[in-house]
Amino acid sequence: MDALYTAVATANGREGRAVSSDGQIDLRLGFPVALGGDGQGTNPEQLFAAGYAACFASAMGNVARQEKIDVTDVSVTAEVSIGKDTDGGFGLAVVMRAELPDHLQGPAGEELLRKTHAFCPYSKATLGNIPVELVIE
Repeated sequence: MDALYTAVATANGREGRAVSSDGQIDLRLGFPVALGGDGQGTNPEQLFAAGYAACFASAMGNVARQEKIDVTDVSVTAEVSIGKDTDGGFGLAVVMRAELPDHLQGPAGEELLRKTHAFCPYSKATLGNIPVELVIE
C-alpha cells in the first residue's frame, strides 16, 4: 500500500486519554456503565463505530457515484459490540445500519451495501476478523 495519509493517536488505556498528534482529538476515556464504569468518558468501541460509520458512508458515496445512484439522503450507523470470545479474551462484532431512501429498498440497496462493504477500507480491515452484519433500514 502506498500511504496517502497516516493518522497518529496515543492512548494510555480505557481510563485515560486519547490524543491525536495534531491535537484535533483530545478525549477522556472511560469504561461504559455496561462494563462496570462510570460512563464519564468515551470508549474505543464508540471511536471505532464513529470511524467505521463515517468511512462506510463515504465509501457508499464513492460506489454510488460510479453506479450513478443517488445517495443524497443516506445515513449509516455502526453498532460496535464487545464481548467474550471463545478463547476467554474479548472480541468485537459490528452491525452496519444504512438508512436508505425508498428507491434503494430491496435488492438495489442490498447490492449497494455489498459493493460498499467490498470497497470500504474499514470493511477490508475487519474481513475475516470481526463479523459484520449489513442491515437496510
